[in-house]
Amino acid sequence: MTSPLNTLPPLRDVLQRHDLFAKKSLGQHFLLDLNLTDKIARLAAPHPTVLEVGPGPGGLTRSLLQAGAQQVVAIEKDERFIPPLQDILKVSDGRLIIKNADALRVDPSMFTDNHPMRICANLPYNVGTKLLINWLTATPIFWDRMVLMLQKEVAERVIAVPKSKAYGRLAVLAGSVAEGHIAIDIPARAFTPPPKVDSAVIVLNILSEDKRFSDLITLGKVTAAAFGQRRKMLRKSLKPLAMSNNISLDEWLEASEINPTDRPETIDIKGFHRLVVNLQTLS
Repeated sequence: MTSPLNTLPPLRDVLQRHDLFAKKSLGQHFLLDLNLTDKIARLAAPHPTVLEVGPGPGGLTRSLLQAGAQQVVAIEKDERFIPPLQDILKVSDGRLIIKNADALRVDPSMFTDNHPMRICANLPYNVGTKLLINWLTATPIFWDRMVLMLQKEVAERVIAVPKSKAYGRLAVLAGSVAEGHIAIDIPARAFTPPPKVDSAVIVLNILSEDKRFSDLITLGKVTAAAFGQRRKMLRKSLKPLAMSNNISLDEWLEASEINPTDRPETIDIKGFHRLVVNLQTLS
């Protein structure tokens, strides 16, 4: 039996019919190849609830429904795309919820019941990193997997390892709550309009509760201080944080088993966890 979703017109026709175009100010780039969106959707669905941010004309939305998501919550800031999303709603058998809102101002946990949701999104370039940090540091964690399309450079920063050029605050935060990998590389030419850089789809699976680091807020402060001056030794970059907490920098570093002359990119995730724990202990 043919799915009603298959009766929907091609995405290019949808854009033309509604006179839609990408807004540079919103970081919009459309992925119109449904074979690609199907491949991405299968990384997240089937699942009871999938959150999608920035669905645009709805290519990934269709694919998530086709892949067996029992409910897709689509948050779209640009009201121009609500009509084409409503066309999908009509053939979704009640499985699509559309929210016209800024994802930075929405608490996704309001859409979950007793089970964690999954996040699957082609994140707008201009807010992708901020949204990711919000979700990584959410309390409590409301998701069990994130499947995110990001600029390739950002994706590499999320999964980077110590002593690599891409390793930084984002990798430490992500690695403290999840295990991640790049699942799909997507060239710029796959998008309409094509961006100046390639993209990649990353998969982040939540760590079991006993393996997660709990204080992401303080970890964010420590990593911001350390990597804010990544070329400097930690005895320089962490000094202001030690002073603001009225603790001895030398005592803090020694208790955390950190060499004062080390630079932040050489410190593994566990090392940053020790810095957070000892900052709290000594304060």
